[in-house]
Amino acid sequence: MFKNTKAFSGFSVDDIQTAKKFYGETLGLEVSENHGLLSLHLAGGATVLIYPKPNHAAATFTILNFPVDNIEEAVDQLTKKGVRFERYAGDIKTDEKGIFRGGGPLIAWFKDPAGNILSVLEEKRS
Repeated sequence: MFKNTKAFSGFSVDDIQTAKKFYGETLGLEVSENHGLLSLHLAGGATVLIYPKPNHAAATFTILNFPVDNIEEAVDQLTKKGVRFERYAGDIKTDEKGIFRGGGPLIAWFKDPAGNILSVLEEKRS
């Protein structure tokens, strides 16, 4: 039924203009706005819809992952742009930069201005 449908994902924020600035300027993504909605245009042709929601509640899980070649570099660059990485203790313990090195891919989580959780994760090239 949906085999050939070009599906897309979406999530809410509490302030479209703040989201537009964060995703476009801070993260450097291509962002377009139409009818009060934002579209993130990702590499490979994927699009993610961002919509305003007055009673927005931030996602408690990672909504968007950004694969990177070098996580140290990505974390350093984003930190210089004012992004604050989450620090976790316990089972998912991150280091002083916010990078989880406990098995699996190296990953670091951060939040957008609406509190939604995003990540950068290092992809090993073969």
